[in-house]
Amino acid sequence: MSLTLLRRLLCAVLLLCSGLTVAGELSDDSAQFRRDILDINKRLLLMEEELLFPADTRVTLFLSLDVGRFFTPDAVTLKLDGDTLVSHLYTEREIRALRNGAVQRLHTTNLRNGEHELTAFVTGIGPNGREIRRAGTLTFEKASGQHYIQLRLEDDAAAQQPNIVFRNWQ
Repeated sequence: MSLTLLRRLLCAVLLLCSGLTVAGELSDDSAQFRRDILDINKRLLLMEEELLFPADTRVTLFLSLDVGRFFTPDAVTLKLDGDTLVSHLYTEREIRALRNGAVQRLHTTNLRNGEHELTAFVTGIGPNGREIRRAGTLTFEKASGQHYIQLRLEDDAAAQQPNIVFRNWQ
């Protein structure tokens, strides 16, 4: 081989290798940039939530499911002081997550201090495929600060139906 051909091959190999190094550095930089953007987005969402729902007036409603042997939820509707807050239809994936111990945040709202009434309407499928409808009401006192309410669907083995149990946290 001629010396010029060897030089050209060597230059081509060096250029290719340097291109791979630059591409690798760019890939690392773009991955870091993506992580930074996701972090900024997370912080913006938290700031937005703080602005929309100040801690002093915030009420957050959660739903959890007991073992779920006697009841598979299909839908839930929550009313606060007679006004519908949220209606939710469940997917198979959400039901599996609830059965595995997940807790779903149903709704966050602002609420003035004082007495309020929360009503939950739950529909679903019970043993032998029959439709079950349940309702439960909680009267609670909203005080200053954050307030959390958990709606728990618990199995009643004797009746083979769910019970709606509310838990308050302040």
